[in-house]
Amino acid sequence: MITDSASDLTPAQAEAGNVTIVPLLVYFGDKEYRAGADMSAEDFWAELTRPGAPFPRTSAASPGAFKDAYDKAFADGADEIVCVTVGSKLSATIKSAQVAAEMLKGKPIHIVDTESASLGQGLLALTAAAMAAVGVSAAEIVQNIERRRAGVQLYIVLDTLEYLKRGGRISAAQAAIGSVLSVKPIITIDEGVVETADRPRTRSKARARLLELFEGVKQPERVAILDCKAPEVASFADDLAQQLKFPRDEMTFNLVGPSVGPHVGPGAYGAVVLPRLDA
Repeated sequence: MITDSASDLTPAQAEAGNVTIVPLLVYFGDKEYRAGADMSAEDFWAELTRPGAPFPRTSAASPGAFKDAYDKAFADGADEIVCVTVGSKLSATIKSAQVAAEMLKGKPIHIVDTESASLGQGLLALTAAAMAAVGVSAAEIVQNIERRRAGVQLYIVLDTLEYLKRGGRISAAQAAIGSVLSVKPIITIDEGVVETADRPRTRSKARARLLELFEGVKQPERVAILDCKAPEVASFADDLAQQLKFPRDEMTFNLVGPSVGPHVGPGAYGAVVLPRLDA
């Protein structure tokens, strides 16, 4: 099973699930890092919050990186490959995965657009890997993931609009107005596109609204907490576990990494819920 670093899976999760992670690139000034390989999530936040640090830029994973991953998987005995990527409307990474597959024309490589990112993508990759581990065919895995991706619930509250502004997602004027009003936007991914779910004012109101947005989720199969060095992430997890009636010790806690972190900024937090297929 192959995915990319926009999945925000930890090295331990990837190893346990037998998932290969292809790194996207992140740049601080003229310094290039492979996300998760040259720069860990912890290293990323340390650099991002360092006084005077340049604003990071991200770039898609290269076709060569995907080809290396495919070659290794086949060399290790894989009969078929399923590659679960970050959403095509969010990154050009899937294009690199497709180009690499073309380099190995005739090889059974299946590429799935998750239409998501971070653990929205990561939970689907882990689900696909779990299916592969019990002998489910590549075709069935692809069909399952394509059926389930629309059900993924991802919401994250931002502490600041500065990173959306710097990344060109909103104008300087919008960011200035939001800052004056203490807006803490909650974003989601809908049909592969980042959307604003709500614009509560104050952090406490944002937390309450974030929990409300997960009220309609039934029969969660997997739950992941997303953390961007937010102080209240543990207590939020407590409340969400109680609300969802989901064991807190079965939740995964993921520090958002270098591929997604530049777009949300420090202090953001949220969750991803993957409902059961029959829910």
